[in-house]
Amino acid sequence: MIKLTNTNVFLKNGGEILANYPQSAKTGTMAYKILAAHNHSGDMNNLKLKFDSLASHDITYVGVIQTAKASGLTQFPMPYVLTNCHNSLCAVGGTINEDDHQFGLSAAKKYGGDYVPAHLAVIHQYMRETMAGCGKMILGTDSHTRYGPIGTMGIGEGGGEIVKQLLGRTYDVGYPEVIAVKLENTPQKGVGPQDVALALIKEVFANGFVKNKVLEFVGSGIANLSMDYRIGIDVMTTEATCLSSIWQTDTKTQDYLSAHGRQNDYQELGPDEIAEYDGLIEIDLSKIKPMIAMPFHPSNAFTIDDFNANMHDIINQIENDSALSLHQNIIDGKFRIDQAIIAGCAGGTYENIAVCRDILGNTPLTDHALAFSIYPASQPIFLHLNETGIINHLMRAGAIIRTAFCGPCFGAGDVPANNSISIRHTTRNFPNREGAKPSDGQIASVALMDSRSIAATVKNGGFLTSATNIDFDEAPVEYTYNPDVYAARVYSGYKKPEPNIELKFGPNIKEWPEIEQLKDNMLMKVCSVIRDEVTTTDELIPSGEASSYRSNPIKLAEFTLSRKDPEYRARAKAVSNQDATAVKQITIPPYSTIGSVIISNKPGDGSAREQAASCQRVLGGVANIAVTYATKRYRSNLINWGLVPFTIAKSDILNIKIDDYIYIEGITQAIIDKQHEIQAKLVSDDAVSSITLYLEDLQDEEREILLKGCLINYYKEGLK
Repeated sequence: MIKLTNTNVFLKNGGEILANYPQSAKTGTMAYKILAAHNHSGDMNNLKLKFDSLASHDITYVGVIQTAKASGLTQFPMPYVLTNCHNSLCAVGGTINEDDHQFGLSAAKKYGGDYVPAHLAVIHQYMRETMAGCGKMILGTDSHTRYGPIGTMGIGEGGGEIVKQLLGRTYDVGYPEVIAVKLENTPQKGVGPQDVALALIKEVFANGFVKNKVLEFVGSGIANLSMDYRIGIDVMTTEATCLSSIWQTDTKTQDYLSAHGRQNDYQELGPDEIAEYDGLIEIDLSKIKPMIAMPFHPSNAFTIDDFNANMHDIINQIENDSALSLHQNIIDGKFRIDQAIIAGCAGGTYENIAVCRDILGNTPLTDHALAFSIYPASQPIFLHLNETGIINHLMRAGAIIRTAFCGPCFGAGDVPANNSISIRHTTRNFPNREGAKPSDGQIASVALMDSRSIAATVKNGGFLTSATNIDFDEAPVEYTYNPDVYAARVYSGYKKPEPNIELKFGPNIKEWPEIEQLKDNMLMKVCSVIRDEVTTTDELIPSGEASSYRSNPIKLAEFTLSRKDPEYRARAKAVSNQDATAVKQITIPPYSTIGSVIISNKPGDGSAREQAASCQRVLGGVANIAVTYATKRYRSNLINWGLVPFTIAKSDILNIKIDDYIYIEGITQAIIDKQHEIQAKLVSDDAVSSITLYLEDLQDEEREILLKGCLINYYKEGLK
């Protein structure tokens, strides 16, 4: 089904695997050409990229604009789209969500940006429909910034990287490895893009096969996939922890762009006759089966048939590792679902919804305990579903149709009942991502599936069912895009800044507190130790309700680690200069940075939200120490907020516990001297021992940011 090759591979015309080739052909990839066209360093080993357009949603854009404004922003130098698809409900905290939306509109007018009102489109669907094009690059403050099938390399990062672009700076990264994903044959009827994506993630997540690399999709199987199908696979590559993606383009790509009024954005993309890759993933699409990703990660995936055959063993393992109780959902040997949702940038595309009509047929949903909601990803999609009668058919079948909203993906919409399990064609099923609060006795969970098998399950009364195990006729899908919806409501202000417009501030929009620059030495008090193999950004700073306070750094910081380590906040806030005298075993010089540190194995999987780092900084954090970082974007967020991203040997991390101190003499000089190994003292109880920390792969600008204390300070210094 899926085969991995972890050595250099030469492909001829994106298909034939060559046994050997006498010379390097790494310049023959699509990724190389696009990166070279956007690189401003003159050195392809050390890229300095400028993007064609930018995108942020309403959890991130206030912080981006506030930071950029403090750093000298006068106007947006490139198209910058501000969407309102995360905090759309305006249901938490009174006026604060809509206040932020009004701030976004005023910023789009003042600086010359595009503003997409709430309920009109989720961020990535809007960018697909209006901005993505062949050979382009887009940077977004959302981790699922992926537009590869449209010929665009998308990268999701924290807000600091958007700020750099707005100020004319570059996105700095070493040249990434490029992995070929060779698709062959045609999927079976009933197998959807989420099934292919989950099968891929299962194979490559745990082993880090594609971590921080570019996935380049090639092969004869691409021609057998519609654009919506390709998009559905592509957007989920984020969960494999890759940096970006790109696909071969063809007449279907051309037709897609033409249908969206952007035929001039098409160009044929493909690797050279001979292209060299750093690895290969071969996927036989005909052998992919409908999948289910059980809690708590998209990689925890099984074929639905295997799950149904072994559900007791699989559920036992999940229950052993968590507080979930899933055996109650086994009824007469079948697994019963409580809720079903199709939504967002992964599930809410036209084809994913239209096929549900074909599967459900005229079977109405009669079980009142089973909830079934569908969120089209944009109003143009909703409009055509309505014009074709598909929406009406689904409504008569019992589906609840909602507007474009990312809430089901991050716990701000359709939170299931206590002890319930929801199946969703969305992007993630991390712990508590559905919005439950274990600290309040609330337990729920999400399993990821494709819309086809979700519809089959709904048709079967809520009992888990593979779409390949039912008989249905899949009608041809023809989608007509109508831009009138956007013309009526979107504010399009690129190249039309109005400097005299005043930003509209609500009472919850607060400035960032002052942050000190790094001092000569560093004393860190360990305020949290997380032993999990992987720590998600949702665990560092919860999504859902907490996201409403994203424009108030002080208030948002109160949610830091609230579900993972509720005592962390009090410990971190208690760290002060008095800790220097509390450490009797070592003399701490007066000019020392003193703050808290979080210890973990592999933090930062998931969201690009910079608040996972900034909230630690607000509470007095000065560093993270990890065996490795799950994603580049989390490490970048740490740096941009002045948190030093140390790494440590796994054996050494076992010796560190809460309330220990770690002292580094000469930290600023070590950063200036580009030292990779940094000697530190660990003060644990009455004992003092030496440990080695590592600080590798820092770009020169990143070193300057750390020395200044954060990105804001770095830019402020440049304005003097």
